[in-house]
Amino acid sequence: MSGAPPVFVTSRDNALLKDLRKLSQDSTAYRKQGRIWLEGDHLCRAALARGVKPAIAVFSESFWPLTPAEWTQCAIKNIVISDLFFADISGLESPARMGFVLDMPAPAVLAPGAASVILDRVQDAGNVGSILRSAAAFGFGQVIALKGSAALWSPKVLRAGMGAHLSLSLIEGVEPDALDDLKVPIIVTSSHQGSFLHQQVLPMPCAWAMGHEGQGVGQSLMSRSSLQVRIDQPGGEESLNVAAAAAICLYASSLRLAA
Repeated sequence: MSGAPPVFVTSRDNALLKDLRKLSQDSTAYRKQGRIWLEGDHLCRAALARGVKPAIAVFSESFWPLTPAEWTQCAIKNIVISDLFFADISGLESPARMGFVLDMPAPAVLAPGAASVILDRVQDAGNVGSILRSAAAFGFGQVIALKGSAALWSPKVLRAGMGAHLSLSLIEGVEPDALDDLKVPIIVTSSHQGSFLHQQVLPMPCAWAMGHEGQGVGQSLMSRSSLQVRIDQPGGEESLNVAAAAAICLYASSLRLAA
């Protein structure tokens, strides 16, 4: 086993452990610390696959002797903590055995011509993470979260995003006026107005606006839209979950890229 020699942390009051508890359990701690916590091998592998070098790799004491070289050699610093400490900092029902601390990427600058997703006060972390996955999958590299949306780098959104964060340009805390800089048409979704999605010739690139789970897209965004669409639901349901709607809309746009 090679790489940075391990540092064994034996005190619950260790400053790093305190920081990790906050990063894993506080939705906005990343803004103060300038770091994020990825727990579990799936998220950590996603980071390595995108060329991200962790600042710190953290391992449970029982896992450390079994740790593959790819984990021990990738970080600037290796930390080993007891299984009990790992469970204490974990935000998961079944704690993982390892995780990475990453430095936050530099703040993204809005790219006027980029294919984008706009989140208008989407508040459920699972929905936001799922939308980020769809954005990455279907070629929408920029996500713009208006004020009132869930914190994009929060632990729950990171877990739901399953690594998508690391291939996207993420801009959060945006006022609607900032959208005036976009040079691509804004398309808004609605459950009750606009033309059916499958009947539209969709512009690409564009910016899809996904609205609040209960209230939908706000008026300030509606007034900036070039197109309003709804998704035909022959089964008779009143509306779709916002993450499901986003996946359908972004996929429909991606077909233009493949044509």
